[in-house]
Amino acid sequence: MTFTRRHFIQTSAAIAGASGLGLSAAAAKPLSFRYGYSAISWGTDIEEAIKVGQRVGLPGIEPFRQNVVNYLDKPLVLKKLMADHGLQMVTCSNGGGPDFSGNFFDPAKVKKTVADHIKFVRDFIVPFGYVDHFKMNMGSRPPGYDTTDDNIKVCADALNQIGAEIIKMGVKLAPHPHVNSLVQTEHETRLLMKSTDPKYVWLTADTSHLTLGGMDPVVIIKDYWPRIAEIHYKDAPRHLRGSKVVAVPRTGDDAGGHGWFRNLNDADGGGVDFPTIQKFLIAQNYKGWVVLDLDASMIPKGSNMEEVLRGNIKYMVDVLHVDPKTV
Repeated sequence: MTFTRRHFIQTSAAIAGASGLGLSAAAAKPLSFRYGYSAISWGTDIEEAIKVGQRVGLPGIEPFRQNVVNYLDKPLVLKKLMADHGLQMVTCSNGGGPDFSGNFFDPAKVKKTVADHIKFVRDFIVPFGYVDHFKMNMGSRPPGYDTTDDNIKVCADALNQIGAEIIKMGVKLAPHPHVNSLVQTEHETRLLMKSTDPKYVWLTADTSHLTLGGMDPVVIIKDYWPRIAEIHYKDAPRHLRGSKVVAVPRTGDDAGGHGWFRNLNDADGGGVDFPTIQKFLIAQNYKGWVVLDLDASMIPKGSNMEEVLRGNIKYMVDVLHVDPKTV
């Protein structure tokens, strides 16, 4: 990853210099973890998403299944394309694409869901050869909106089945609590973790979704630390720091978090205590990925995702004191 690291240094040095900060101000011991970014905002143009990652210097990219539909039958072609641009695939999330079930609460549909997810890992993720976990969302909430404990238990059983199979392939299953999805609240999240086997099921902790779901991401990350497979960095409105209730509406365009997500450098952000989380990851010698999980709803008018990523990188250098040489 030499090219990517050098490019990240050059990019961040320019950012730090423009803000009056030299790299010495961001000096820190080498990090044991790496940073990536989400490809969700590029749709099926994964090629452009990869080019942007190379330009901003982040070493990892995390697409959704819908982003890679043109490569589902040729993962090694995509692997080479990423490598040619100095990138690795962090993981590939479920979601989107033809003939793929994402229902985790209906017992009549879960059998296909389990089979589809195992097949996706086996046929697309495993060929990359280095991806060690499968970040996945858990689909929509049931009709009527409210998730029951029985729904969670059906989901947990499905996750145990998927996890038991893919761990044989060297891949950890890492579900992602998400507002307006089957698992969004603290009760739902904790019940899911209690109901799944830690030998087969880990967790993707998204700092914004946890906050919007009425949780403290610092607490969740610490409580489930042995099972944390990946971290998503994304902020939330400042007034939600410490909130214990679900912030998003039950219906409408904003129900899934759009309009509530914040960039790390947004003026009205601060719902997430990133310095504390960053220090904890360093203290624990975290060896996974931290992904800037940003989507199109977070792009200001007249801007683009590349500029948004650069702004978030600037925050990491200025506030989190990330030494670009360690990424």
